[in-house]
Amino acid sequence: MKRRNRKRSRLANRTVAILAALVLGGGGLAAVAATAFAGNARTHSDAVLSRPETVRCPDVGQRLRTVPSRAQAEVSRDLGELDAQVATAYDLLVSGADTASVLGGLQNDRAVTIGRIVDAIGREVSPRPIELLNLSACQAQQAVAVEQDAPAPFAKEPQGRGNQQNGRNQQGSQSRQVGGPSRSDFVDITTVRPNTNEPSAQRGGSGGTFTSACGTNGDRHLNPDNVIVAPGVQNGAHHMHDYVGNVSTDAFSTNQSLAASGTTCSNTDQSAYYWPVLRLLNGRQERDANTPGGGQDANVGQILEPTNVLIQYRGSPVSGVTAMPRFLRIITGDAKAFTNGPGDANASWSCTGFENRQLRDKYPLCPQGSSVVRTFAFQSCWDGQNIDSANHRTHVAFARQDGSCGNGFRAIPQLFQKIIYDIPQGSLFAVDSFPEQLHKPVTDHGDFINVMSKNLMNTAVKCINAGRTCF
Repeated sequence: MKRRNRKRSRLANRTVAILAALVLGGGGLAAVAATAFAGNARTHSDAVLSRPETVRCPDVGQRLRTVPSRAQAEVSRDLGELDAQVATAYDLLVSGADTASVLGGLQNDRAVTIGRIVDAIGREVSPRPIELLNLSACQAQQAVAVEQDAPAPFAKEPQGRGNQQNGRNQQGSQSRQVGGPSRSDFVDITTVRPNTNEPSAQRGGSGGTFTSACGTNGDRHLNPDNVIVAPGVQNGAHHMHDYVGNVSTDAFSTNQSLAASGTTCSNTDQSAYYWPVLRLLNGRQERDANTPGGGQDANVGQILEPTNVLIQYRGSPVSGVTAMPRFLRIITGDAKAFTNGPGDANASWSCTGFENRQLRDKYPLCPQGSSVVRTFAFQSCWDGQNIDSANHRTHVAFARQDGSCGNGFRAIPQLFQKIIYDIPQGSLFAVDSFPEQLHKPVTDHGDFINVMSKNLMNTAVKCINAGRTCF
């Protein structure tokens, strides 16, 4: 297969306004806003800070219901092209271009690309999905509300004689924040009330667990590909992914290549587990500072290796579970939830020692001695037929409130991931994202391709259904 590299015009020196420092003082968490730069700090910082807008477009991928296999490659390339078009439009907005002109040009480009998607599908099935043609228009969306005051825990630093100019710069970045994340994206975890509520286990439920020990990606298997949503497209995610498990996963992976690959998991689990990297916003340049998926896509800062990664399969509180098919694909969460809305958002954020307090749309500020925790609880109901679906969602579902699966769906082992990071005290961080998603915590997501052998999957199912703890 020919490797296709998605390139677009980028501002040569992207300037990203971020919150750069947190300090602990006065018995509570406080923050000082600052500006960190990737590249030339004077290139377009004023434009970035003066345009509180991002780009919101209808998500064509979510609207797909049927993509014939013979059209899959072409549709994937065009979905990747749509993402590139939105990212370019966002670049133009923050560089000071006229909003109406940017959105008009974007609509024209999207109309052509969506037309190709409709034609590709229409050549294989009838009727043609002409309703997709109505999804070309985009809007400017308010990125961050202008904040005149600095509410706790983001208190302004007192300005003395030696830092008056620096303080003015900091205040400006506080009140007009576009690059993301904004100060309103963080919350002191100690101020959050307990909010977890798990369904009660019932007779007939499956209470066992099966754990794959796959490491923390110490080998730095990183790339900005998106093999589930955009197979065959380099930089299809526009943000960097951490990988554990299957050692070969990239945009060009196939079922055959995954099955032939090695794994970092100690139990021979060859599954692909991946998620956006978390970066420390400390002003340091990573090795991807000038590459796609990194600095060219507004993802800056030091990539953090997790201190611990738990990959565990769990049962159903109301029934036994059935084996997953090999090569089942599941995405949990929504990488575009900031502009799509939170309907498919699913990742949770918390701190060790406070995990009965889960956040969906905020990053946690953890007290001394506590680590940041990301949690993904994947969909645990499967339609019994398909290893994927056109929008990568409708073949699986979340269990109902009582833990049961809806009609036509059956319970499968639920993939549960817990990723822990030691964040230096007084530091901010952000998850990688599509540029226009502004590193919002609500956009966090996890991806999974089951490549367990049939025997290993059956072992996991037996263990879970028997109520045992297995590795």
